[in-house]
Amino acid sequence: MQDEEAWNNIKGWTEAAGVAASMRNNRLGVLGHYYNGMLDVYSDLTLQSVVFGTHFELLEMCELKKYRDEASEEDVQKKIEEFNNTFDVSEECEAKEIKRAAQTSVALDKLVASRDLGSMACYYEGESGNEYENIVTSVIAGNTLLTGKNIPIAGECEVKNAQAMKIMAEFGAGGSFSEFYLMDFKDDALYLGHDGPAHYAIAEGRVNLVPLPVYHGKPGKGLSIQMTVKHGPVTLLSVVVGKDGIFLLVAEGKSLEGPLLQIGNTNSRYKFSIGAKRFMNEWSKQGPSHHCAIGVGHIADKIEKLGHILKIDVVKVC
Repeated sequence: MQDEEAWNNIKGWTEAAGVAASMRNNRLGVLGHYYNGMLDVYSDLTLQSVVFGTHFELLEMCELKKYRDEASEEDVQKKIEEFNNTFDVSEECEAKEIKRAAQTSVALDKLVASRDLGSMACYYEGESGNEYENIVTSVIAGNTLLTGKNIPIAGECEVKNAQAMKIMAEFGAGGSFSEFYLMDFKDDALYLGHDGPAHYAIAEGRVNLVPLPVYHGKPGKGLSIQMTVKHGPVTLLSVVVGKDGIFLLVAEGKSLEGPLLQIGNTNSRYKFSIGAKRFMNEWSKQGPSHHCAIGVGHIADKIEKLGHILKIDVVKVC
């Protein structure tokens, strides 16, 4: 009864069982379409549902637009207050851009509530100057608020990573949308990040809301999130589809202090026990998409227990 290791093991199993139940009861919204040509993010929704039990809600942009058009001035002002309370809003952010993002955030909240969503994958472009483009270029702040409330929103319609983010969120580890940026061979470190949405609850210090005159690899301009994952132990997770079906790819590392790219993105420096070059080789050999979810703490053992419950393999790189 006094064996701490035994109780930690029991706790890990109960947490994993709880996460499996949450995934089984989760409603994942899919809004828009894939990023054109980004073949590695394409997903078999039926297979995802078979393995995790996920219910998929296929959503329409016109529904989101309806909620945005219906947003009251009072609701928009409350959302602006939430921005100011949650983020360090840069003085360079134009008032009209803040209001535009707030109105879209109100609509996103309504969409999530009306469809009872626990997560979402989304991407859209729209013709230049039309209303849908106006919406999709103003979603990052609202998506980040939802993600920080453990309703993860995956960009570029990456359903597999929405699943990984939800797993991390249900374990209480966060789960921030990330991809590989660069390798620092001198310091043996890797940089990962993305152009939002981020999980602000696992940030090192305050999260910055900043303007981007041009979005990276996407049309339009608007507000974006700049943050770093909390310094200390982290876990990376990817939901991968291999030749024998879905498996979980996991690695434990450390978020480090140090110089970062100031590009209006979520980016952090990471180190891994096997070194940056070997990590990149071993991770990439498993065939994941270029996205992953990053959470705080070392929870690979809990993820391995989740894999056992789901009857799928778990590959641990380090």
